[in-house]
Amino acid sequence: IPFKSGYRKYRIKTVEGIDDYAMIREVVTRRFRRLDEEGKVFPDILLIDGGVGQYNAACGALQALGVAPPLVLSLAKEEETLIRDGRPMALEKSSPALRLMMYVRDEAHRFAQHYHRQLRRKALIE
Repeated sequence: IPFKSGYRKYRIKTVEGIDDYAMIREVVTRRFRRLDEEGKVFPDILLIDGGVGQYNAACGALQALGVAPPLVLSLAKEEETLIRDGRPMALEKSSPALRLMMYVRDEAHRFAQHYHRQLRRKALIE
């Protein structure tokens, strides 16, 4: 069941144009820096939407912060390939674990797209 009160929205501040890797670095940096500063507990798993490049961007952000990263996983959309420790893992399409991660990724997409539409609507009205 989604923990919707734990959802966070991030407006990208430091990236010009479309740069998926830089955007992931910015969001991961901002989120984990704040958790670290406030002394809050890190999540057990960080699931990144994307492939090896996005995985490396998230891990690089965590290393730059000097925080002990949680388990970092990345889920590439087309192949539904799970990345762990920088290497692809093959899971059967019917695997309950893969289905759960696909659900989480798709829920994150839905949430992000809704926020993006809100921002576009607001900009259009202004």
